[in-house]
Amino acid sequence: MLHLLAAIQYPHIDPEAFHIWKIHVRWYGLAYVAGLMIGYFLLSRMIKQGRLRIKLDHLADLILWLAVGVMVGGRLGWWFFYHRNFGTPEPWYEPIAAWHGGMSFHGAVICVALAAFLWAWFYRAPFGNVVDCMALVAPIGLFLGRLANFVNHELVGRPSNVPWAVIFPGDDFGRHPSQIYEAILEGPVLMAVLWGFYKFTRLWDGAIASLFLVFYGLFRFLVEFTREPDPQLGFIAWGWLTMGQLLSIALVVLGLVMLWISRSVARKRAPLAAGK
Repeated sequence: MLHLLAAIQYPHIDPEAFHIWKIHVRWYGLAYVAGLMIGYFLLSRMIKQGRLRIKLDHLADLILWLAVGVMVGGRLGWWFFYHRNFGTPEPWYEPIAAWHGGMSFHGAVICVALAAFLWAWFYRAPFGNVVDCMALVAPIGLFLGRLANFVNHELVGRPSNVPWAVIFPGDDFGRHPSQIYEAILEGPVLMAVLWGFYKFTRLWDGAIASLFLVFYGLFRFLVEFTREPDPQLGFIAWGWLTMGQLLSIALVVLGLVMLWISRSVARKRAPLAAGK
């Protein structure tokens, strides 16, 4: 009873922001749109400041490629990593049916990186510089997305009696507001870390994007200890490791490998640049 009295009742925010006739617009979808719009605005400023070395006329096309990468990769990642109806008859389009719900950051980041690589190759743009600038603004979209998870009361935390525990609909006990933890760590904290490296260290192209993977993976790994494991999977190893943690470990390793590769490439290019 004590932890019940200390917990905070969920404020019952309607997941639907508004509707026009039969079109229902949810906060989750608006979070994606807002993240892309803010990303466009900030990246356009970075182009004007000389930080992002691409033409302003090409930015809208880049944002479109990235939006497709987020939607397709997020859904494919969820279907591949978290879907557990293999062998059960389902529509052929189920792996990309984002309107059915279920998105994975880890899947999205793979397809976004692929989309950025193909776009950079098509426009002959510096891939390392492009993904670095993307990484510097991406935490804004992550922050908004996690707030939308809270509004949808999904991806809930584990039971807890901390004073800020939240009683979500359908529960009579408090839970960690893990969505808020993730919003803070993956949003302003991650952004501050990356901009700190960008502002106060002399890094090479590709380093910021690599550090984004490393720190996101670390933050996500830690937050997963306060988040309920996915019900269709549960713990996948040792009674405590979740799929999100396993994928985050892979993300940290990938980020470190990318950091080493990008550094090696930068060192090889440095003598060439000096000889010009």
